[in-house]
Amino acid sequence: MSVGSQLYSTLFKTNYAMLAAVFGAGFVFEIGFNSTMNKFWDKYNRGRQWKDIRSRYVEEDANEGI
Repeated sequence: MSVGSQLYSTLFKTNYAMLAAVFGAGFVFEIGFNSTMNKFWDKYNRGRQWKDIRSRYVEEDANEGI
């Protein structure tokens, strides 16, 4: 059995299996793409984001954690 026919019989032969494969692949792609873009954004905007400059403007309160 070739790889193509095995792939067809596993994923694409029935509608529900095809639907599950498409949604699963989309979900995995979305997580990977978002993670990559967040790293890219943080790298090229380092020092200009609130998380990087917060310490310049906000003083930590000693009782804040209580």
